[in-house]
Amino acid sequence: MLVLTSLTGGEKHGYALIKDIEAFCGVTLGPGTLYAALARLERAKLVEALPAANRRRPYRITQAGRDMLSSQLEQGGQIVRLGLTRIEATRP
Repeated sequence: MLVLTSLTGGEKHGYALIKDIEAFCGVTLGPGTLYAALARLERAKLVEALPAANRRRPYRITQAGRDMLSSQLEQGGQIVRLGLTRIEATRP
């Protein structure tokens, strides 16, 4: 979800993805973790690699990736709303 969320902001190469994810959620992905995730997302047709520019290969999210991310975020939002409602209901 972190990689897909980052790519909704536009095409990015690996280092730009790492820095963007770090900026919006405070998680620092190592290069191995990032490229393993990108490989899985690419096999699932959720992202696609673009031609390399200056030794950097940018990636972009596909429509299938946008659809899947939207669905996951909606479901996550429902869980967050339910959890907050239940926490509020149990406050003394």
